[in-house]
Amino acid sequence: MRISIDVGGTFTDVILVDEQKGSFFYTKTPTTHHDLTQGVLNGIEEIVRLAGTSMKKVDYLIHGTTIGTNAIVEGKGARVGLITTAGFEDVLEIRRVARPKEAAFDFGADNPPPLVPRYLRKGVTERINKDGNVLVPLDEDSVLKVIGMFKRQRVEAVVIALLFSFINPRHERRVAELCRESLPGIPVSLSSEICPEFREYERTCTTVMNGYLGPVIEKYMDNLLGRLKERYGDVTLHIMQSNGGTMTAEIAKTHSAHLINSGPAGGAIAAAFISRLTGNEMAVGADMGGTTFDISIIDKHLPKTTTWGGVTNYPIKLPMVDLKTIGAGGGSIAWVDEGGALHVGPQSAGSSPGPACYGWGGTLPTVSDANLVLGRLNPDYFLGGKLPLYPALARKAIQDHVAEKMGLTVEEAALGIIRIVNANMAKGISGNSVEKGYDLREFALVAMGGAAALHAAALAMELNMARVIAPTLCGNFSAVGLAVADIQHDYVRTFARKESHLVPGELLNVFLEMEEEGRKQLLEERVSKERIEIAWSADLRYEGQSWELNVPVQRTDTMDRAVLRSIAGTFHQLHRQVYSFSEPNGVVEFVNLRVRAMGKNPALALPRETAPVRPGNPQPKGKRNVYFEQVGWQEIPIFERDAFAVGSRIPGPCIVEEQISTTLIPAGFAGTIDEFRNIIIESVDPT
Repeated sequence: MRISIDVGGTFTDVILVDEQKGSFFYTKTPTTHHDLTQGVLNGIEEIVRLAGTSMKKVDYLIHGTTIGTNAIVEGKGARVGLITTAGFEDVLEIRRVARPKEAAFDFGADNPPPLVPRYLRKGVTERINKDGNVLVPLDEDSVLKVIGMFKRQRVEAVVIALLFSFINPRHERRVAELCRESLPGIPVSLSSEICPEFREYERTCTTVMNGYLGPVIEKYMDNLLGRLKERYGDVTLHIMQSNGGTMTAEIAKTHSAHLINSGPAGGAIAAAFISRLTGNEMAVGADMGGTTFDISIIDKHLPKTTTWGGVTNYPIKLPMVDLKTIGAGGGSIAWVDEGGALHVGPQSAGSSPGPACYGWGGTLPTVSDANLVLGRLNPDYFLGGKLPLYPALARKAIQDHVAEKMGLTVEEAALGIIRIVNANMAKGISGNSVEKGYDLREFALVAMGGAAALHAAALAMELNMARVIAPTLCGNFSAVGLAVADIQHDYVRTFARKESHLVPGELLNVFLEMEEEGRKQLLEERVSKERIEIAWSADLRYEGQSWELNVPVQRTDTMDRAVLRSIAGTFHQLHRQVYSFSEPNGVVEFVNLRVRAMGKNPALALPRETAPVRPGNPQPKGKRNVYFEQVGWQEIPIFERDAFAVGSRIPGPCIVEEQISTTLIPAGFAGTIDEFRNIIIESVDPT
């Protein structure tokens, strides 16, 4: 049995999978922001009870968390001391000499302050050159002087980022030894271990992020592991990484930078999983929870990845699922600015105080309040009736804060909230797909999270997408992604060479060296040899370019010039897709080599059902007035999702309810229940 837990801004989603029976159990519990561990424990206790089992039968526990992201956003990381090569103390301040992206034309805009203040950024005497040769030997007295200062300043973590350490880490390792001897118990992060590749600012910032989050992550992990052990005995806990794979909680303590976007990455893996089951090669994962809307691109059944990510303008140079997150969840707050214009988000009511309709003390209008006022949510069946909703509170919040200020009826104001949040989500999807060379007409939209299926058909219509997939368990589907994720570790080496200057054997040796490192790590995590899979890739660019594209490399035991030409050919094709042009005769440069080591978990699949000869269509369980644009109030049928047989066709307009989600099928669309009980929603040809 496996249990996966996805901690969101409003709810904690929990899935239990019984592999032998092929059955899934699910629940949602409120996220306990004062103590996230308590919400996790509540979810585990409830899911075990629902499944009628015990934790003794659970052999795999996987957790996705936003604790790292939250610590960055809230500025609640550790007090970090940075040791760098003398003269390079201000790398974090200088950055790339660029203003924030969202304020590119604002000459008064400033970047957020470095995570390490100037007085805790100290240089030591040493120098290694670009070839890895020692120009200036390490002066250990200068290191000890800095360590003494850090001790007096009570730093909580030390980060070491010396020049060209990604080529020769000798000096970094010695500095780390001195730090650990003099500062016992203080975690030490080395750039040559966390981010061993070129680009001084990004490498330093990534390693600083690891040190900044390290004590926060370690404290959380120790607390969670301790309370799990106290309640259930020894439990092996895996943590979702931002690269779409998992690592043990013990490794996560020292690789905290890998947990940025830990939770949302589960949604991307889930979208890739459902795209394979349904035969949709190209898909967009649309995960709309209580606080955010997470967008992922699935290309040929695989989530797109990147090595350029980050949070609030702090770059993270690590492999991660290519996600875009915007403040457009069910709890996103609607507000009217001084000019009388309506906005939605990015602020969220979260789970405390929550949307007004929850009755938990919130008084500001949210997307959930708007959906309730418009009749799209059932106040008596939210979370299967576990959480009653209060329409009067929702109407009052929208009336007081939107309708009155804009001279609208409550229904018009609520519809305005829905239109704006839909526009925000459509813009986010377009920016993460069309701007990268994709044609959305080829894509399916995978609706995940408690709120997405209410908005998905409108988004697909706006973006001209092929179809919508509302998966079974769609309200908890990000947690399904955690359950199907594999153990994964990524390795990188900077290997800057022009294609014509490369020695194939030298390239092969670097790949094999990283591969051996990955195999060793997986074996230490008790992954059997037959479950290990290895993937190679390389970052390439044209001579003179500043940025690279990552291309797959076929694993091989031999390498010659023909293999190098094949890799370059793949790069030309990718460059044309992304930038609309390529230079087949141009000079290609290899920049970084990468290896991904995966420990494959036993494959999971949703239960498959055979359609009856005549599936028929069940009678609606009732009817409800729902407010639509250009139509106003309209009485439409309400169905229970579990009542449909495989092969059933569901014409719109109608609403399909289930315990953890609600699906809106508007006029002009129809849904079909496929063999995995997903609802496939497509537009209906009016002819």
